[in-house]
Amino acid sequence: MIERYTKKEMGELWTQENRFRAWLEVELAICEAWHELGAIPAGDMENIRSRADFELHRILEIEERTKHDVIAFLSAVEEKVGSSARYIHLGCTSSDIVDTANALLLYRAGKIIAKALEELMESLSGLSRRYRGRLMMGRTHGIHAEPISFGQKMAGFYAEMRRHQVRWEASLEQIRVGKISGAVGTYAHLDPELEERACKKLGLEVDPVSTQIVQRDRYADYFTTLALMAGGIERLCVELRHLQRTEVLEAEEGFTKGQKGSSAMPHKKNPISAENLTGLSRLVRSNALASMENMALWHERDISHSSVERVIMPDSTILMHYMLTRLKGVLDRLQINESNMEHNLDLSMGLYFSQRVLLALVEKGLERQEAYELVQEDAMYCWDHKINFPDRVRENQKVLEHLTQGELDQIFDRGYYLKHEDLVYKRVFN
Repeated sequence: MIERYTKKEMGELWTQENRFRAWLEVELAICEAWHELGAIPAGDMENIRSRADFELHRILEIEERTKHDVIAFLSAVEEKVGSSARYIHLGCTSSDIVDTANALLLYRAGKIIAKALEELMESLSGLSRRYRGRLMMGRTHGIHAEPISFGQKMAGFYAEMRRHQVRWEASLEQIRVGKISGAVGTYAHLDPELEERACKKLGLEVDPVSTQIVQRDRYADYFTTLALMAGGIERLCVELRHLQRTEVLEAEEGFTKGQKGSSAMPHKKNPISAENLTGLSRLVRSNALASMENMALWHERDISHSSVERVIMPDSTILMHYMLTRLKGVLDRLQINESNMEHNLDLSMGLYFSQRVLLALVEKGLERQEAYELVQEDAMYCWDHKINFPDRVRENQKVLEHLTQGELDQIFDRGYYLKHEDLVYKRVFN
């Protein structure tokens, strides 16, 4: 039963109508459990099964008067069921229904998100495998550092998404609990066996100890895990935005026929999707903070969390599903400019070989600081005078006292930077 909505659109899951449908699922599961325990006669149970329903507009009409959504819902259902409705909500409090239904909705939303995350990971895996060995400039502080393959860069993002996937699976299990324990969680007018039977019918575990509510650390875990996922999306999007900068232009978002980049400048092709996703990640993170603020409620509960959750439950899950889906589209249409990767490797005139020369000199017996200063002097000269670093090193007599031209040939082989790539791929993709 809990999987029923996993193939539906996320937005449909969070409609007002579907929220009440989830409540009705819970009420019916409780009635079935009561029936099994002998509290509801067979005729009444059959009547409840066949007639329990509602019309949304009627609930809203009643709520205008009662100012209580659960009472309005129950009244609308009672109008459909008739006298047998006296067994509906038997011994329950509102949160028994709302929190147990929240578990259904959050879990179902979570399964939709999990599917979208898996599809995004497939796109990252494809990019990583396709560009395995494709060297590009690695950068730290935005400055050329040493070469890395574009494939390994994407493998790093894939590995992070796998961690989000593991965390998300755990969060879904944390949220997949119901409570039907009464006004303060003591089962004063209920039966723990009833709770177990009803939750089992719904595909939920029983919260081991609840108050009037399921404790909100479970919700905070759910929404902070979404925030971490959003952070991972933002990290990838910031990278894509940098790679599309005119001065870099190693990758760029697909640009469709007829698309416009600027109202003023017809030449513009902007990383609008990556920028959009960067902004949306801020909303998901702010909602996570709200979920943590909901943890500390008065005594067995107050109602301060309710208004927050009516916003963040649909907003964060819909946003995350949208973000994962949109990012997959960006990756699937990503334009990779390999010639610019090659061009940018040459921009720093081979200075990225500096550490290789340094370590080779140390291996030959030089003190590290002496070797560092020797290599740095050549590196700074090459940068200032736009001279090829390998050529400069090959002419440096102090270097040649320790390294032969043949050894320098090996040092200046770019393939060196790929020597452990296979191991990294094995670790990531196994």
